[in-house]
Amino acid sequence: LWATVALAGALIVLPILIAGWLFGERQKNYAELRRLSQRLELALDASGIGVWEHDLATSQLVWDDRLNEIYGRPADGRPRGYDDWALTIHPDDLERARRDFDTAAATQGRYSSQYRLLLPDGTVRHVRTRAGFLQDVDDTPKMIGAEWDVTSDVLLNENLVHERQLSESKNAELETAKARIEHVALHDSLTGLPNRRYLDEMLAGAHDDRTALLHLDLDRFKHINDTLGHAAGDAMLMHASKVIKANVRAADFVARIGGDEFIVVCRGRRDDELAALADRIIQEMRQPVDYKGHQCRFGVSIGIAANSGIDAKQLLVNADLALYRAKSRGRNRYEFFNEELQSEIVKTKQTADEILGGLERNEFIAYYQPQFDANTLEIVGVEALSRWRHPQRGILGPDVFLKVAEELNVVSLIDRTILEQTLENFQRWSLDGLNIPRVSVNVSARRLEDKDLINGLRKLAIKKGTVSFELVESIFLDEHDDLVAWNIEHIKELGIDIEIDDFGTGYASVVSLLKLQPRRLKIDRQLVTPITGSPAQRRLVSSIIEIGKSLGIGVVAEGVETMEHARILKELGCDILQGYAFGRPMDATSFRIFAQSREWLAAG
Repeated sequence: LWATVALAGALIVLPILIAGWLFGERQKNYAELRRLSQRLELALDASGIGVWEHDLATSQLVWDDRLNEIYGRPADGRPRGYDDWALTIHPDDLERARRDFDTAAATQGRYSSQYRLLLPDGTVRHVRTRAGFLQDVDDTPKMIGAEWDVTSDVLLNENLVHERQLSESKNAELETAKARIEHVALHDSLTGLPNRRYLDEMLAGAHDDRTALLHLDLDRFKHINDTLGHAAGDAMLMHASKVIKANVRAADFVARIGGDEFIVVCRGRRDDELAALADRIIQEMRQPVDYKGHQCRFGVSIGIAANSGIDAKQLLVNADLALYRAKSRGRNRYEFFNEELQSEIVKTKQTADEILGGLERNEFIAYYQPQFDANTLEIVGVEALSRWRHPQRGILGPDVFLKVAEELNVVSLIDRTILEQTLENFQRWSLDGLNIPRVSVNVSARRLEDKDLINGLRKLAIKKGTVSFELVESIFLDEHDDLVAWNIEHIKELGIDIEIDDFGTGYASVVSLLKLQPRRLKIDRQLVTPITGSPAQRRLVSSIIEIGKSLGIGVVAEGVETMEHARILKELGCDILQGYAFGRPMDATSFRIFAQSREWLAAG
């Protein structure tokens, strides 16, 4: 009985216990589910991801509030239809978005897409969506997915792409600019020919024993540039470059290396072929070129050097030396480099370099030769003569350096140096009590062509009547340069006397004397020297003196070597004597001592 009761009690209590346990488990599951649901909700909220469910049978959409916010819809909790989704998609993306969804639904596969939304207020958003197929318990087919706003990511990516495109564009521009800069750096802007830098780079890589160089320099180009202007000069340079290019081979290298100088690099040419090329260029360059109605004529001098186992740098030097000889032999011609030429021109070039260095080191100084009144033998003037105080060779006269100085175009600089020294010494002699009435200095034709000459002279504040400019008579042709004439007139206005030097051996005429009205003329020593033994020569000198007196021009005789010369010239009426009979050229200190000693009076 007791066993039966116990069993019955157990049967009653056990279901209750089981039910209690099940209830507890269910509560724990509910709690866990709530916890998981809260965590998912927090995660979705933090990520901004919206969740949706699409019933494929009814096309009914269920969105959460995050999707309503993304799609710009009110959070009213009402179901959405397929059209609500489709109408919000940007028209340009709708076809692709539909195709992606329909394909996933039809295949019951994974759905993935990205598209733009066009909200009612005009805002455009980029969204990305992912979904999977689900067959519900009631066999309803559904797509369950999530969607989130990726606008910031897309815009960032677009900016990155844009920046990359800009960077690539700028890099392309930089490469283009670099190429353009490199081209400009290697080519002459006027003619488009390679320049000196390009030439140097090309020659640096050349190791061909058959290489030859032609160095071309235009003749009379400066005259065209000075008279017709730089535009005309540029036109002539363009013409010259075309002539050169037309006569060389396609494989030859032509460069303009500066000013009016060009280089042609040839390979595999014999000397006779190089000569023929130079001849053709010279002949064509001689032809007149029309420029705005002006017939411009100029020529070209060419130096040719062929490679004989020497480097490119020396080849350039050799071509330059050959050009130097071509110019010195009359221009409009070509010369080949050879050993004899090297010896001759290197010496001249060395002199040129030494002259330029001497000017920098103030090695050019004034020497002074006194001039005497023919009657009283008192000093009435002094001629300043240029001398070169060479550090190794001592005192050198103009016969050593003048020709090279003219080629260097520095004679006017030497003239100015001598004038400035002379004015300084003249002032010092005055302070020492020497009564030297005036000094005369030689002025080159080139300096008379200087448009800034008068302004420079004004700054020197030269006292009227104390300075004379000796000008060679070849300047005074009846038709001389307008600038020269203008400068001479203004020189006279500054109180500087004009003298004609070496009169009787050049081109001066009585007409030009009347036009110029110089203060004095100096009879050349070639005419004075023979008068002691030649009556005919004496009559010639007498005639010159008479011409001077009739025009009111003082007459100076140079080359007075003996007292016999002095006596004859005095009898002929010459005003001033200059020569070794009374005093040789001397430096400033020696002249001061000489003038103070008055020792020449004993010789007279």
